[in-house]
Amino acid sequence: MHARRSLLTTLVLTLALGAAGCAGAGAPPGGGPGGGTGGGTGGGAGTTTGEASRSQQPIKLKVGWCSQIVTSAGAPFYIGKEMGWWQEENLELEVLPIAGSTACVQQTATVAVDVSLPSVEPIAIGRQPSKGIKTKIFYTAYQGNIYGIAVPEDSPIRELRDLKGKRIGVTSMTSGGAPVAKALAASVGLDPEGDISLVVAGEGPETAAVLKQGQVDALSQFDTQYALVENAGIKLRLIRAPEFDGFPSNGFTVTDQWLSRNEQAAIALGRAYAKGTIFAIANPEAAVKIFWKHNPDARPPGKSDEEALREGVNVLNARIANWKLDKAGVSKWGENNVRNYASYIKYLTDQGLISEPVQAEDVVTNQWIDQINNFDPKKIEEAARQWRG
Repeated sequence: MHARRSLLTTLVLTLALGAAGCAGAGAPPGGGPGGGTGGGTGGGAGTTTGEASRSQQPIKLKVGWCSQIVTSAGAPFYIGKEMGWWQEENLELEVLPIAGSTACVQQTATVAVDVSLPSVEPIAIGRQPSKGIKTKIFYTAYQGNIYGIAVPEDSPIRELRDLKGKRIGVTSMTSGGAPVAKALAASVGLDPEGDISLVVAGEGPETAAVLKQGQVDALSQFDTQYALVENAGIKLRLIRAPEFDGFPSNGFTVTDQWLSRNEQAAIALGRAYAKGTIFAIANPEAAVKIFWKHNPDARPPGKSDEEALREGVNVLNARIANWKLDKAGVSKWGENNVRNYASYIKYLTDQGLISEPVQAEDVVTNQWIDQINNFDPKKIEEAARQWRG
């Protein structure tokens, strides 16, 4: 129990130190980090084209991407730009890499970014009454759980209990993989402070090199990271944890105050991203090409077009599996399955990461999901199939 209290204290201190300035959080995009106008209570926000907003100043948003490498899994943002959906919604987005989900929540709480895309754990931890870090998900982007433990295919580690005494590589100590590793270890009776060691293994090729050199025994990262490691030539095997695998993952997160003041911005972002997601699922190769067009440095260097595209699609397909609505039994893009979130919060409480009452309704809201989904998905799918660049 002492080890679990130590874990909880560490996570809370990390959040609290980063969010010390959150009392002023939630400024509309016009007055916050994103510039523009944001704000407003709707206007044309429920329409499919954002016509009523086009005469206004653009909604400029800084969006935190909770990893230091923006991979092809970020394609939905740039598909929206390529297809004119940002313009339809009067959006201007700046996607900013941030070193992990805890860091994303910190920067959202202090309004360093308007919106971010973190995992659930730091949000739920911060919602404990004594912590007062009031951020909330308004759009679940990854309906499936992107996190979990992976090991080299020939590793003797076969189940979570085998992690005792092992070194587990995370992308950073502020990544969602850190609390996930601790929770999974605790779930099988291991001491998350004494029985496992967390090691920063970086991202992409860096992770692959650390693993190949035997500096870590296992990884607690996420779907696209594992695809990048496999692209680097290391075959991985997931250590399944069926209960954990069913929990939700990352979503668009803002402060409560921002959410109350920026309905139009939230709906516009959610709808443009939903369209981009549908497009990417329907035509992954086109999605990767569009992503590279807007992020030319993201194309793997020194590879043929065919090899680079194959690897980019491999990374994207890893994320597509967790975008799909059937992963959470929902029917609308961005919909938050409140029961799933409640189950995950209970799991985190049982494993010692949360010690005070937190309700799922404090962590997620479906307030604008209907407006976000006010478009025809079939038209987006057809546009994806017809795209020729």
